[in-house]
Amino acid sequence: MTTIPDPHLAMVRPVTPRTPQGCEECLKEHSPWVHLRLCLTCGHVGCCDSSPLKHARRHAAGVGHPIV
Repeated sequence: MTTIPDPHLAMVRPVTPRTPQGCEECLKEHSPWVHLRLCLTCGHVGCCDSSPLKHARRHAAGVGHPIV
């Protein structure tokens, strides 16, 4: 059996969270979040799919950074 590496892994970088205190967009909008996700390409901090506004998924879809 041959294993094919995930091509997205090449996008992983050493990152520093841009907003370590919480979801970048939720902090601006004063919205609650459930869990946080860190983009491993740029350091964007977004809220998870269980959160009302799903900012991490929006970030991934908007800029094409699929690894958290």
